[in-house]
Amino acid sequence: MKLNQLDTEKVNQNSLHIDEMSTIDILKTINNEDQKVAFVVQDVILQIAQAVDCIYKKMCLGGRLIYVGAGTSGRLGILDASECPPTYGVEPTLIQGIIAGGIKAVTQAVEGAEDSKQLAQIDLEKIDLNDKDIVCGIAASGRTPYVIAGLQYARKIGCSTISLCCVQNGEISKYANYPIEVVVGPEVVTGSTRMKAGTAQKMVLNMISTSVMIKRGKVFGNLMVDVQPTNEKLKMRAVSIVCQSVDCDEAEATRLLNKSKFNVKIAILMGLTGKDEIECQEALEKNKGNISLTVRSFL
Repeated sequence: MKLNQLDTEKVNQNSLHIDEMSTIDILKTINNEDQKVAFVVQDVILQIAQAVDCIYKKMCLGGRLIYVGAGTSGRLGILDASECPPTYGVEPTLIQGIIAGGIKAVTQAVEGAEDSKQLAQIDLEKIDLNDKDIVCGIAASGRTPYVIAGLQYARKIGCSTISLCCVQNGEISKYANYPIEVVVGPEVVTGSTRMKAGTAQKMVLNMISTSVMIKRGKVFGNLMVDVQPTNEKLKMRAVSIVCQSVDCDEAEATRLLNKSKFNVKIAILMGLTGKDEIECQEALEKNKGNISLTVRSFL
């Protein structure tokens, strides 16, 4: 398919004269287009759910989620992966983002990197990709050679594969067990896929990683109970989470956190059940880190 025939490269009729608009009208035009993104994502909820269930099952068997992309798509994968350890207390290796051109490409373009099929395999070999892992290829255009090669290599060694693109019948979809196509239509600035396409990709990646973490017991109610209190803001958040979970004041929450060595989950369990730290830890492990199941197990 020719470049100008891709959904992401077509001309947006609503922004044909955006260069002549006032600042307010420019912003309104961008905002009107952005509002369409969430509805398009809604249309692929089933496909996202299938991908989430696959990732969860693989992680339970020791697998990792590896995002592979180039340019904006690669940066979004790295962003999503890098935010999971502080938010959910997981190891940095559990969810990883790999970008064509390496770490340098996070802040500046590395010319030609996205066109290299050889680099994708090399980059995946560096992290010892194995058949327990899941590889999610991200490419707005659905045809980036680096991403295609990454998915091909992943399938070759037995990995489950997911693709995320913003065009219909994307080339990368052919190499995915779980293809996700979020067709947001032409950009306000033709071909600038850091805009609607980027927004759609970020939304989907957020949904994927958040849903997987919820299923892994990283959330109690709607609170991030595996948050790592590594700075003052996060310590205050930990106190607030315990207060809300146990329905206690800050002094009691702080006491529970100090007694549990600032393990938020253990502090909550101690507060809810009256059990000691060791009993809570053992019960939590038996229930795969899920607080709700652990509380029920004490009844």
